Amino acid sequence: MTTQIPASPLPPPKERRRLRQSGSLTQAQLARRLGVARATVRAWESGRKEPAGAEGRAYTEFLTRPTDDRPSGPQGPGEPAARPEPLTPAEAFDALYAFCAPALVRQTYLLCGRRELAREAVERAFQLAWQRWPEVARDRDPAGWVRAVAYDCALSPWHRFRPCYRHPEPPPADPADRDLLGALLKLPPSYRRTLVLYDGVGLDLPETAAETEASTPAAANRLTHAREAVAAQLPELADAALLHRRLTELASRERLRASRPPTVRTLGERRNVFWTRAAIAFTVTIIGATTLTLRTAPTHYEPPVAPAQAVQGVPRAVPMGPLSRDELALRTKLRQDAASGSGPERIEPTPR
Repeated sequence: MTTQIPASPLPPPKERRRLRQSGSLTQAQLARRLGVARATVRAWESGRKEPAGAEGRAYTEFLTRPTDDRPSGPQGPGEPAARPEPLTPAEAFDALYAFCAPALVRQTYLLCGRRELAREAVERAFQLAWQRWPEVARDRDPAGWVRAVAYDCALSPWHRFRPCYRHPEPPPADPADRDLLGALLKLPPSYRRTLVLYDGVGLDLPETAAETEASTPAAANRLTHAREAVAAQLPELADAALLHRRLTELASRERLRASRPPTVRTLGERRNVFWTRAAIAFTVTIIGATTLTLRTAPTHYEPPVAPAQAVQGVPRAVPMGPLSRDELALRTKLRQDAASGSGPERIEPTPR
């Protein structure tokens, strides 16, 4: 009868994954070291199964060992654990890139179906990680941080407006791979991302829900519909284990390579310098334009001069001619009054 390991010395399931990643070990590497299947390690980290037997004791010893004494990376049988040397930020970034980038490019290819876009999305995610390295280095899951950014970049709808991505890429050579990739690309982006994370990467359902920013029931619903859609086109992939193997094979058959870590860091630094200089130049331009406007703007209001307009309704000027009889009589009377000095009578008010 197998004796269960007491639960008290074991960390919580969520902490077990973090402790494994702190030693730069994948689930497959830890499984080989403990002599168990990868699915067993996955079940231990998800809490669906508790470690038992000699393997469980070895797993418990690995988790409860101090961090400084925990072996980092693959370790052969009987090899003593070496105390890791402190890493510089560049060395820590290069280690994360070398550990995550190759697999992440293949996973991203399953999301977008484009080889160059997958490589570009991963490199862009690591460039952002290098720009925010103090934040990413302290993150609980740096690999998950980079993966989320790479997936967001690969699934961005703005790529359709880029001339280089307006035409589809050559499909995989294998007809089975071509059919599987076509079935994946027909899924909605949220369903495709959930399927790749759960069946391709191997995350648990709560972790998949957290990375896709959805509730656990919503993630489960997306996963179920995605599997049904793939199985409707490829009935032989109705089995989840077979679907996981086919996704891994599809990504592994493509010749997908990521750039070297120093190249990614250099490009990220150059991009950072470029945008910093562009922001400074834009700010200086705005300040110069504002100063010029203040110097040349008028200090008081000057009303505009109205444009000339033709005056309408003025009677035409009548040319001079001979006076009529009445006009001659009026002129004679006025001249006589002016000569006599009497002039017209003065008008005075009279009481009523």
